Amino acid sequence: MNELKLVDRIRRMAASSREKTGPGGVLLGIGHDCAIFRPPAGFDLLLKTDQLIERIHYSAAITPASTVGARALARPLSDIAAMGGEPRCCLVSLALPFSKRSDWAVNFFKGLLRLARRTKTVLAGGDLSRDSHVHCAVMVCGIVPRGKGLRRDGARPGDALYVSGRLGKPWDHPIRPRLELGRALIGHATACMDLSDGLALDLHRLCVESRVAAEVDRVPLFRGASLDRALHGGEDYELLFTLAARATPPRGVTRIGTIVAGSPGVVRFQGRKLPPRGWNHFAP
Repeated sequence: MNELKLVDRIRRMAASSREKTGPGGVLLGIGHDCAIFRPPAGFDLLLKTDQLIERIHYSAAITPASTVGARALARPLSDIAAMGGEPRCCLVSLALPFSKRSDWAVNFFKGLLRLARRTKTVLAGGDLSRDSHVHCAVMVCGIVPRGKGLRRDGARPGDALYVSGRLGKPWDHPIRPRLELGRALIGHATACMDLSDGLALDLHRLCVESRVAAEVDRVPLFRGASLDRALHGGEDYELLFTLAARATPPRGVTRIGTIVAGSPGVVRFQGRKLPPRGWNHFAP
């Protein structure tokens, strides 16, 4: 299958993802030089890109193409969730080695589009190319009510600290972007971010942005996970957020600690200082 035929196949596969999701949206998609997206009135745009690279983020020997496709989209969707957003469309750039047949790309997009349909994310275009190994970059465009996007810089001393699920998941555990929870936190959470690089590192980042410190009392562990993996391993894609002390938390979340005054970025776990160690692409 040559590139033109592959693009046409993807275009036909993606057609069912173009359901009407409300005012605005994708007016022109695959088959043109650019997609045309019209945001609805009264909303801000959210833009996020994320990469998924063979041998860096997953092992090609044991990972089905459909799983790679779903994960490639789920990662940036988790960031949209962390801002309280609603995804609207995505662009997918995919580079493949000659060793990968075109049916690998078709299965990749089947996995991606299953998640796209569930989350009402239109595949609006992208790019295909060759590389020595699989390299995928997904850009997601979302919307959030104007001025209401959740941020990392609003946590204040006394706020309660929560996570949306158990931590320490294996890297290949399916990602379930917490889109519904993110939208429910609008107007309630004082700060929010997604957990992708490990609790210790990501909480440090939130505290730096908010110019506060944090005291962590407990960490809810995924079945079979070690505490070290939960704190430093990454790949959880849960939401980490803060609420005012007297606010009622949503169902199903876990309180793990409290925001306190102190040197910005300092995190203590059960009284001991926790180093901001986690997934780092540029660590020696």
